[in-house]
Amino acid sequence: MDKNTNVKNRIIEVTTELIEQHNGNIKDITARMIAAKAGVGLGLINYHFRSKEKLITECVQRIIGKVVTEFQMTKQYETDKECLTACATYVFDFLFEYSAISRVSILGDLQNYTKNCNSVLTQQGFSLSLKNGISDKNKSMFVFILTAAMQTAFLGSETATQLLGYDFTKKKDRAAYISKLVDFLFGGAVQIDE
Repeated sequence: MDKNTNVKNRIIEVTTELIEQHNGNIKDITARMIAAKAGVGLGLINYHFRSKEKLITECVQRIIGKVVTEFQMTKQYETDKECLTACATYVFDFLFEYSAISRVSILGDLQNYTKNCNSVLTQQGFSLSLKNGISDKNKSMFVFILTAAMQTAFLGSETATQLLGYDFTKKKDRAAYISKLVDFLFGGAVQIDE
């Protein structure tokens, strides 16, 4: 690895540590803190990432990507619906428990929606829960709608609470929302495939 790559990787590593130390509260992290902890000049952050915000976004995407790829369902479920509900509830809870980094990740995905972004990786993970009764074409639409509905409810949680009646600050309401959403989607997906 060349010197520039080592410096860039060090900045990413330090920034990721700071994000985790501050429990995702990225407002508490300054470019000066990052530079000091990485042992580099402040200008190198702009040189490698153009801004602190772009650096933070890249680090958050890596953190969320790691969570998404490492998530494994340990419990066996009798139906796809039960499995997907459990998986989606886990993801939805994660969004609210780590709201600062989740917001950065989702907004980053919306600005740069690619096959490798965390939203698409989440959809692919949800697809693994659907083994029976839904065609591949409809499966893609199903998980796209599920992910979009979860992200919209998260990003606009106060308005969603007013419109839908779920208090997303409560774990039981988040679970109830996901259960209702999955029920709704399964009803539509089965009808489409018939």
